[in-house]
Amino acid sequence: MDTSVFSNKEIIPGDQALSEELKKTGDLWNSIRDYVQKKAPDSVEEWKYSGKKFGWSFRINDKKRVIVYLLPREAYFKAAFVFGQKATDAIINSTISDTIKKELLSAKVYAEGRGIRIDVRDPEVLEDIRRLIEIKLAY
Repeated sequence: MDTSVFSNKEIIPGDQALSEELKKTGDLWNSIRDYVQKKAPDSVEEWKYSGKKFGWSFRINDKKRVIVYLLPREAYFKAAFVFGQKATDAIINSTISDTIKKELLSAKVYAEGRGIRIDVRDPEVLEDIRRLIEIKLAY
């Protein structure tokens, strides 16, 4: 099951607990947070409890929508996005990896768009995630 490492509704995760759980990927988490803050200085960060089945997740919002969801797992995390059709078209026509493009095109389409989750275990995916953040902010 794909569940957060933080499942206790009564305890909002803190920086120390997050660092302990993410281990080496903590720097990658911070890199994404810093990048969003740089690109969207008015963005707001919040922990959200999504129920017993999913646990706690971290989201960064601007005034209009969630820019990125960060989902803590054991020794890594997932970066999750939801893209509307214009953003999806921009991604397909971009230099983002074919793997992400295929996942996006195969995702079920909902009213709010298509959702994807990217495992973040090493720095190799950071450039694609930065591009996805830029596209999300543009559309």
